[in-house]
Amino acid sequence: MDNENNRSNSFASKAKDYYQLIKFTLSFTVVFSCVVCYLLAPNVKEFDWLMIAILFVAGMLVTGSANAINQAVEKDTDAIMKRTGSRPVAAGRMTQQEAYTFAVIAGLVGVGMMWYFFNLSSALLSAFSLFLYAFIYTPLKKINSIAVLVGALPGALPCLIGWVAGNDDFSMGGWIYFGIQFLWQFPHFWAIAWVAHEDYSKAGFKLLPADKGPTKFTAIQGIMYSVLMIPVGLLPYYFGYTGFVSAVVVMLCNLFMVVQSIRLYQQMDVKSARRVMFSSYIYLPIVLLALLADKIK
Repeated sequence: MDNENNRSNSFASKAKDYYQLIKFTLSFTVVFSCVVCYLLAPNVKEFDWLMIAILFVAGMLVTGSANAINQAVEKDTDAIMKRTGSRPVAAGRMTQQEAYTFAVIAGLVGVGMMWYFFNLSSALLSAFSLFLYAFIYTPLKKINSIAVLVGALPGALPCLIGWVAGNDDFSMGGWIYFGIQFLWQFPHFWAIAWVAHEDYSKAGFKLLPADKGPTKFTAIQGIMYSVLMIPVGLLPYYFGYTGFVSAVVVMLCNLFMVVQSIRLYQQMDVKSARRVMFSSYIYLPIVLLALLADKIK
């Protein structure tokens, strides 16, 4: 009986470690964007739950692979940061070799699923996104703050991947949804970097646009990208992909983000940065679901 309990506890502990290794919440958000943009593609006329499930699993495998490589590479820096010290590789509960092995298997299976069930273009995009995140963005974080710009590319590519998986082309709609998520990441991530600045600095990460840390310049950058989200957010309506109702919802959400970014500039404190961060978490699902509910073609 004791052996069974030990095995059960060991399995639960290992499952929890893999949950942390793939950064499940982050991966889920990424794959959610991919699935919604797949459903927004004109060639996808109805909800095929099997294909949605396959896309979700493939997306989680590819994203989980990138996150596993990220944690294996950043084992030592994760260990010295409060917010990441309990991650399985950083805490020593999982070896780097195990993380890399999982990453290779998950990445190959995920990309293979995209190719087999959807098309070659979506598979190649998935592989490119994985490579960009794991091998370019991850090491660049310690070199220059341009890492945020580079990281925003794989962060937004799931929208294009979903579109290409559903439409098998690189038409305008995919790039529009890519653009929405690309711009969204700047106020979102800089707010996170503002809140966790002390931790990131301790690890040697350069993630804010100003070398001196949270400054007015950083806040202005957040406002600029929030403002840019307004015209880009209206493009799905302008090109006839979605209707007027979603255009209004997107506009209101964008204005809300601008207001929160302006408040950060005015108050220059962690509380305001945290408000931008949580606003951005709410923004993305509302906007994507509004666009999907109001899809025209």
